[in-house]
Amino acid sequence: MKYYLIRLLRSVLTLLIVVTVVFLLMRMMPVEGYFGTNYDKLDELQKQAKLENLGLLDPWYIQLKDFYVSLLHGDLGQSITYRPKVAISTIIGSKFLVSLRFGLASLSLSLVLGLSMGILMARSKGKIWDKLGTGYVVGANAVPAVIYYLLIQVFVTKWLDLPLLYEKVNMLSWILPVICLSLVSTAYYAMWIRRYMVDELNKDYIRLARAKGLRNKTIMIKHVMRNAFVPMAQYLPASILYTISGSIYVESLFSIPGTGGLLVTAIQRQDNTLVQALVLVYSSIGIIGLLLGDILMATFDPRIKLHNEGGSR
Repeated sequence: MKYYLIRLLRSVLTLLIVVTVVFLLMRMMPVEGYFGTNYDKLDELQKQAKLENLGLLDPWYIQLKDFYVSLLHGDLGQSITYRPKVAISTIIGSKFLVSLRFGLASLSLSLVLGLSMGILMARSKGKIWDKLGTGYVVGANAVPAVIYYLLIQVFVTKWLDLPLLYEKVNMLSWILPVICLSLVSTAYYAMWIRRYMVDELNKDYIRLARAKGLRNKTIMIKHVMRNAFVPMAQYLPASILYTISGSIYVESLFSIPGTGGLLVTAIQRQDNTLVQALVLVYSSIGIIGLLLGDILMATFDPRIKLHNEGGSR
């Protein structure tokens, strides 16, 4: 409990530092971005009135205080240039839900395929299945993702007669985006589960278990797979949470109205309020994911201690 509380306090402090730095950096940018295309059409009095209404004429520490006070009340503010006067929570909420659905679907697919492939590769080390799996892993990581995304969209669409772009009411339009999103993740999970399982298979306790006459299936399920999955468990919560952030390539390619590219668009349009909110959300996702990963790791392996003991390292 002491460890969790310390980690939580450190996480909150890290989050405050990140958000504060981004807040101050955005305030150093030219004020023209707050006016969109209307900057040259307004006179000085109108410009000053708008800046005063946004609170931008106050000292930076007053602006920062007002920002955190609003944040404590659950108010992320309103969009300035992206969707003027629309609540940030409305913009983010609708897009996050779309990205989350696609992300969780692709993550489920990549976990099933990746772990199955990794287990098969480990059990047939040096044989044909291992070589084919290694070829897939190398190809998925070596070839730029945008290339096989385009190939899938152009050719697989014709071969399987699937929709080219995302349609809200057509579930068939989910198939290609989910496949694209899961390709690299599948290779990642397959590569690491193979590595950890091969390491476990070479350890002394496995030789001892075989010498005792335990069946290979029992050894794989009760010992090898359980211990090999422990390092993977650390990154699983973060992987689930990161699905919310979406994918710039896939969402742009299939016209999916998710969060992919939303931060880039907000920066380009100098929508400071939206940028601050997105940085806050993404930072929170990363910090919470790491904390949950540590907890899950300790849950899977009770030998892992999250606190110091006398004489231990």
